[in-house]
Formats: sequence, structure tokens, C-alpha cells
Amino acid sequence: MNVGPLKDMLVLDLSGALAGPIAAMMLGDLGARVIKVAAPGTGDDSRTWGPPFVGPEHDPHSSYFMSANRNKESIVLDLKSEHGRDALRRLIERADVLIENLRPGAFDRLGFSAPVLEDLNPRLITLSINGFGHDGPEGSRAGYDQIAQGEAGLMSITGDPKGEPTRIGVPIADVLAGVHGATGVSAALAGREKTGKGMVVRTSLLAAAISAHTFQGTKWTVGDQVAQRSGNHHPQIAPYGSFRCADGYVQIAVGSETIWKKFAPVANLNSADPRFAVNLDRVGNRDELIASIEADFADRTRTDVLAVLETAGVPAGSIRTIDEVYEWEQTRSQGLVVEVDHSVVGPVQLPGPSLRMETAHGQSLVRSDHAAPPTLGQHTDEILAWIDAGCDGDLASHENGHLVTSRS
Repeated sequence: MNVGPLKDMLVLDLSGALAGPIAAMMLGDLGARVIKVAAPGTGDDSRTWGPPFVGPEHDPHSSYFMSANRNKESIVLDLKSEHGRDALRRLIERADVLIENLRPGAFDRLGFSAPVLEDLNPRLITLSINGFGHDGPEGSRAGYDQIAQGEAGLMSITGDPKGEPTRIGVPIADVLAGVHGATGVSAALAGREKTGKGMVVRTSLLAAAISAHTFQGTKWTVGDQVAQRSGNHHPQIAPYGSFRCADGYVQIAVGSETIWKKFAPVANLNSADPRFAVNLDRVGNRDELIASIEADFADRTRTDVLAVLETAGVPAGSIRTIDEVYEWEQTRSQGLVVEVDHSVVGPVQLPGPSLRMETAHGQSLVRSDHAAPPTLGQHTDEILAWIDAGCDGDLASHENGHLVTSRS
């Protein structure tokens, strides 16, 4: 398991819920050793989020927690005690990265301000993620994904035009904050190679959500138009969305005039019809265009329509349920499902990492054997013994949920 571009890095994950844990998990996927530092009791709040829970009734484990905590070890430290703070200080001295998502100032009050961290370890990269930014008039607000989705405008552009503002079906602000955080850490580690010094990387759920605006943002900042909900149809490209067939829906993306000329005959349309001749016309006459397409598809099955679209070279697809996605051969061929051996539950399948790194000859440069999300405090004794051994002691890693040592 000691493989990947970050294989010599030690990451301390002091975060909870989702954004920070996702960032730490991504670094673990790339080979870093990740130690998740948790408070006594329940640990990460997401351990209690469910159902579903799996495992024995007296010791249930949250599938939510499992989604963001593979390839980590778990140590329980009471940071309100001097013993716990001392253990954390010794871990910080050896770490490359520390991730926290406390409210601004909370980590300082525990005695771990940025200057203190720099004194302990001048090479330390700190990733700090919070809800609304680390300064500004509302920087102290608590951050939860749905609140951020609403405040950042994502809900106002999601859902049926005639319905109510709708949250995206996954915690997208959390996920993107984690991705941006891991990207920032990777850049900081590269920068450290030149300067020898650490730095503080900051992002927030607000920043991550706004970063996802793309053309919906410039529609206002450049075009002076406020984006509205457009349901399952692209607001600026047509036809681009989901279309009803005899037995369900197909998705079609006519992203260029070349594709339009391929698509029109499939739906028995004239590509030169002045109502639909170019994208600007098609967007302006969207309702009429959708009605014409769905009238043609009304007696045709999804399978038939998709087959004809593929033959014509028109990008198209179905709308899969989550279970269908994980059973899909293409999903599995990309390593997007991994099996791990949980110390209590046994073998479980998890969503896999999204990155692949290979040599020019196809040899993988990242880990293919993953560790299950740890139980709370699963590795406390081993990690404490490791740091007690001193900075010149053995480096530890874990295989199948158990720590093993290898010489530094």
C-alpha cells in the first residue's frame, strides 16, 4: 500500500463531516499516510449519520462515514487535556499536512494558532476549510452544505422552472471544498520543494460553491442577466437535456452545429428550419423544439432512440439509478468501486478514487489496495507507541487494518 506520489507524506486529519475528510482521503488515495485525529466519544459527527448503518446491532457503522474515510488510521485524543495536546504536538512535529475545519479561531483557542504550528514544524502545510471564509463580515458563521448551497445561489438555479429552489442531490459544496483543498495542498507541497517552508491553505464551502457557477456566474457578471432554474435543459444550449420516450427518458447533448445537423434527421426535423437553424434560434424556440422532439420520440423506446443516436454520432445517454451505476461495467472498469475489509463489518464495497496515474506504458503509479475506514480509535495505541519511539523511530503504515512498521 506504500505507493503513490505522496507515499512519504504524513497527513493529520482533524476535520469532521465531509469537506476536510474528502481532502484527506484524496491525499490518502495518492499514497499519503493519513491519521484521523478524533475526540473521545462519538468522534466524527458523520459516524452517527444514517441510516443505513451496517454491522452488528450493538456496534453499528455509518455508510455515510465510510464514504469519505478510506485509507486512514484513527487515533482518539482529548485536546482539552494536556496529554492530548502534547500527543498532537508530537504528531505535528512529524507531519507534512494538517487538515482542520473548525470555526475561525477555534483551533487557536486550543493552543494551535498558525504561528504555534510554524514553530512546531516550519515545513507544515495547514489546510483550513470553513463555511463562509476565514474573514469578512460573516466569516464566523457555521458552515453546512445545504446552507452554503442556498447562500451561494446554487439552489436558485437548480430544479424545475415552475417549482421551488432545490438542493443538488449530493453535498456538492462539501465535495468541491475537499477537492479544492486537496489541490491547494498538492500545490503547497510542490512549492515547499523550492522554499523549504510550509504555508496555510484556505478554502470554504462558499468559495467552492461559487467556483461551480461557471457560465451561470458570468451570465450575471458579464451579461447582466440573473440565471433562473431551467430544470433538465441547458439554459444556453438546445437541444441539450432529457427527452421523454415511450418508456422513459433519454439525455441528448447537441453541443455544436455539426452535431445538430446529425441529430435533426433522427428526430425527423429539418436542420435548416429557420426556427432551429442555429443555437440562438433553438434556445429562443426551446419549448417548441422540445415538443417536436418528444412528439417524434413518443412511440419509440429508449433503447431504440439511443441506438439510432449512437449510429448518428450524437452524444446521448440514459438516466441511471445509483444501484445501476455501481453495477455498470464501465464504472467498475475505471476502478470506481473498491472492496475493503472492515475490521467489524467485514468485506464492503466503497466508491473508489477518481484519479488514475500511470507510466507511458500503463503501469499504475497509485495504490490499488485500499484500507477500510477505521473504527473510532482503532489505531490509538499503535500511533502513541510510534510517536513515543521518537523522531528517529520506525515509520508505520497499515495493512488490512493493522499497523506494520518499516524503516525510515
